Amino acid sequence: MKDIKNLSEKEKEEKIKDLKLELMKSKTGRESKLKTKEIKKAIARLLMLKQKT
Repeated sequence: MKDIKNLSEKEKEEKIKDLKLELMKSKTGRESKLKTKEIKKAIARLLMLKQKT
């Protein structure tokens, strides 16, 4: 979480974009549900921090 707080707005946007792409890949493949949950949580954290700033 500390690493995310230190990111700039542009870096946060890139991270969100990358995580969303990874989420789409995990849904189409035979990835575990746990990995999908982790990705969704990471996206939610980034969006929450983005709204606060």
